[in-house]
Amino acid sequence: MIDIPEELAETQSRFNGAAGRAFVAGLPDLAARLLERWGLRPDGPSMYGMCALVLPVVREADGRPAALKLQAVDEETQGEPVALRAWSAAGAGAVELLDHDPESGALLLERLDERRPLSGATDVREAVKVLGSVLARLVAVPAPEGLRTLGGVAERMLAEAPERVGLLADAADRRLLADCAAAVREVAGEPGDRLLHWDLHYDNILAGRADAGRAGEWIALDPKPLAGDPGFELFPALDNLFDADEVVWRFDALTEALGLERERARAWTLGRVLQNGLWGAEEGEVRLAPDHAEIARRLLGR
Repeated sequence: MIDIPEELAETQSRFNGAAGRAFVAGLPDLAARLLERWGLRPDGPSMYGMCALVLPVVREADGRPAALKLQAVDEETQGEPVALRAWSAAGAGAVELLDHDPESGALLLERLDERRPLSGATDVREAVKVLGSVLARLVAVPAPEGLRTLGGVAERMLAEAPERVGLLADAADRRLLADCAAAVREVAGEPGDRLLHWDLHYDNILAGRADAGRAGEWIALDPKPLAGDPGFELFPALDNLFDADEVVWRFDALTEALGLERERARAWTLGRVLQNGLWGAEEGEVRLAPDHAEIARRLLGR
């Protein structure tokens, strides 16, 4: 038996409907099959995010602690094993992939120290610098063939923007999102070719474990990979642990850590505000998220 958190079931039902409910219902059988196939035994209470159930396990063959990640296969998750293998081959500081079940999308990963996320750092500016150093190693790796591309993402956003921007109730929000779309239009012709994480915030960086030879390392996990410009990576670090007065400092620290051209990075960061605004409008929201709007205003100097 495995513990399936109610919050995961609710999230899957809300966002994925019948498919999400079927995914949750199938988790006990899937876990049992993979525990047997890969010779694993449970080793603690389950953990979860918005999209996945994670079971701490131990490999019976060698006693190595690991994490069994159960998730549905979709556009965002299907490239995860490809990205993890590429980063591992380059020594880029991502979590190690130990095994993969292509049919279910399940991943067997090295176990990190879930008690020590980067979000727990007492000095947030130091956490930003750590995130910048982790991100710089990740985006130094060229994207493997076959991943979704930032060019495709940008093309869809710009096609959807005119209609969805009009769904916002506030004129200032509509102008702000239109300005974000204009910024993306300026850089869309050069979308880049680096391997992007897309969701690197402070909870997606954990400390390594001494028993895996990774003591003292900060390690990235849970990518939603795509191929593109590293400027598209900065938004989560501005929005997570949000502080309006720190937006510009964080942005400048990250662009310096990654060696990015500031105006291009600003345009792609505004693209993330656009992306989230379009998603919100599609879900029936009539205002931009206040933090997202403030990030856009600060980067636009307003």
